[in-house]
Amino acid sequence: MIKFMLVSGFISLAIYGVGNAQPLAAETINDASIGDISPDPPKERSTTPDPAIIHLQVLLDRAGASPGVIDGFYGENVVKAIAGFEIMQRLPVDGKPDPQMLSRLQDDQQVIGSYVIAQDDAADLVETIPKDYAKQARMKHLGYTSVAERLAERFHMDIDLLKALNHGARFDPGETISVTVIGAPRMGKVKHIEARRKSGEVLAFADDGSVLAVYPATIGSEDNPSPTGHHKVNGVARNPKYTYNPKINFQQGHNKQLLKLPSGPNNPVGTVWIDLSEPTYGIHGTPEPSLIDKAGSHGCVRLTNWDVEELAGMVKPGVVVDFVD
Repeated sequence: MIKFMLVSGFISLAIYGVGNAQPLAAETINDASIGDISPDPPKERSTTPDPAIIHLQVLLDRAGASPGVIDGFYGENVVKAIAGFEIMQRLPVDGKPDPQMLSRLQDDQQVIGSYVIAQDDAADLVETIPKDYAKQARMKHLGYTSVAERLAERFHMDIDLLKALNHGARFDPGETISVTVIGAPRMGKVKHIEARRKSGEVLAFADDGSVLAVYPATIGSEDNPSPTGHHKVNGVARNPKYTYNPKINFQQGHNKQLLKLPSGPNNPVGTVWIDLSEPTYGIHGTPEPSLIDKAGSHGCVRLTNWDVEELAGMVKPGVVVDFVD
């Protein structure tokens, strides 16, 4: 079994109040003009999601410039996604939604559509995920705790946004809800990966040097820096189990013994582990997608589950991974 280094385990932070989300109409988001977005993020964070930012985030997500969690807030991950799209399009890079950049991004498809909840969406749920690793180790599966959580991840959404868009929904099988219209996972062969620590992002390059995808990432911390230099991909583990070893990892709670945690999207390393040639380090998912590049890791590279799943589909053993500032 692969021994993983923890990069997660943080408490989820409510963005605008779970259960208190204000209703938001799908038509409002579909009709929102991204051309009206200010070139600079607001100095103070809004308390409610902006329909135009949601529209922009969906378009960036489709284009392969991931904004991380689609939440409707104009933050650093949106700026990085815009800059990533500019890199992909070989435009001047400033992270601003200027007319030239927006003209290449816009399309005629709706960004919010409908989805009928399937019976399988309610399968294999768990009641809760305890914080204590010893308790997690006694579980059979670290699965989703609700249909809403599962669908929020499937459609790359913040769970509060999903609830705001479906005010009053029960999220029961057979119910029709509104969700983001994301694209299919990107295809291609990744030749080279750059983990840019200073900007907090991962770039995946094709053999010809073009950028296939850009992802926001949590890459180490001051106390637990990531590796430096040149490394390679050893392989990919999907739905990995997680081995907690306080002697080589860190101290979690009062746990001082080796613990083996089951797989699942709420596993500390999420749904995918891309193993690197540097022992105990890898690129992987997270049970807390809203915290990507908002909280430090323990040295590894953490992406949202959906982003690392996409990246894993494009890498093979031997792919070069460079950690750069």
